[in-house]
Amino acid sequence: MDAPRLPAPGLVTALVVLLALLAGCTGESRSAPSPDVPSPTASSDESTEEPTSGATEAPTEEPSTEPTEEPEPVDPISMAALAQADLTGGDLRLGAVRERTSAYTSYDVTFASTTAGRGTRPLRISGVLNVPTGRGPFPAVVLAHGYIDPAVYVRGQGMTRERGFLAQRGYVALHVDYRNHAESADDPRVDTAVRLGYAADTIAALHALRRSRDVRVDPDRIALFGRSMGGGVMMKALAAEPGLFAAGVGWASVSSLEAENFAQFQRPDAPLAQLKAEFRGRHGLPAEDPGFWRGISPRPLFGEITEPVLMVHGRFDDTCPPAWARATQRAMTRAGVDATLEWYDDGHAFGPAFVAAMDRTVRFLDARMPA
Repeated sequence: MDAPRLPAPGLVTALVVLLALLAGCTGESRSAPSPDVPSPTASSDESTEEPTSGATEAPTEEPSTEPTEEPEPVDPISMAALAQADLTGGDLRLGAVRERTSAYTSYDVTFASTTAGRGTRPLRISGVLNVPTGRGPFPAVVLAHGYIDPAVYVRGQGMTRERGFLAQRGYVALHVDYRNHAESADDPRVDTAVRLGYAADTIAALHALRRSRDVRVDPDRIALFGRSMGGGVMMKALAAEPGLFAAGVGWASVSSLEAENFAQFQRPDAPLAQLKAEFRGRHGLPAEDPGFWRGISPRPLFGEITEPVLMVHGRFDDTCPPAWARATQRAMTRAGVDATLEWYDDGHAFGPAFVAAMDRTVRFLDARMPA
């Protein structure tokens, strides 16, 4: 019998190559053999000791960093919600001339605001604008008036004296009517939102001044000046948008704690049962829901305020107790705010002391918003 014939050396080499190619086509995930190192002999379900250098389809280990926690939702009626909102404004439109003097011209104006920030229903806010005579750019003051029943309020009411005084001293003065006042659009949330929308309107007024092509305003020298209820509006705006305004002024201001304002102004106006019925379904009264009332107050957020603040108060104020002014100034100072409190022998409306207090206010603005 003839001995079996061995294949030629070249044929052996060809068979080895063919087997290697067939193994690569089986669909198994195997690393290609290095040209200098023989292919491993381990079976396809065994892993090699060293990882491959190429990217893999899925990570072999869990991520080392823990996923970030979702922020806790905030009450939509709160200072926290106001601070989170993207509060916008602009489109300042000059209307009829109300008054023209050698020192300034006064216009009826409107500007754009929103119900509760970008993405919510737009609102058109009315107001009065005093522009000094000259080329500018001028420093500016946004004016936040005190409480006047919206049913009887008329455009520009509440801070007419302050508006004229500031314009005579070279300041653009924009008096904000607020939503639901005069010719401003109505916001159905205005009562349930405890007037947080008023602060949004003053912030919108600043943006309107900055973007105006008709009025030359220095964008870095715009202050917010509120009196009585408007003092609370001023504090809320500064706490919600720190660094936006250059300074804040509060005359005869309400308390920086809304529960105290409720006890002073709303509690005596109606029987307790009626007040509870009005607030039922929205939030409780301060004794029942203290967290809500603290959440709509500016004082807990005083640490956010970066602007200097001047508080002006009458020693004989029987509407907003002088103790409120002392408590607010102390709380601001403890929170690191540059807060000054000036006293005058006058009542809530500032009659005899008006000129002296306005002179002090203008000196404060000149010093804190230098040209």
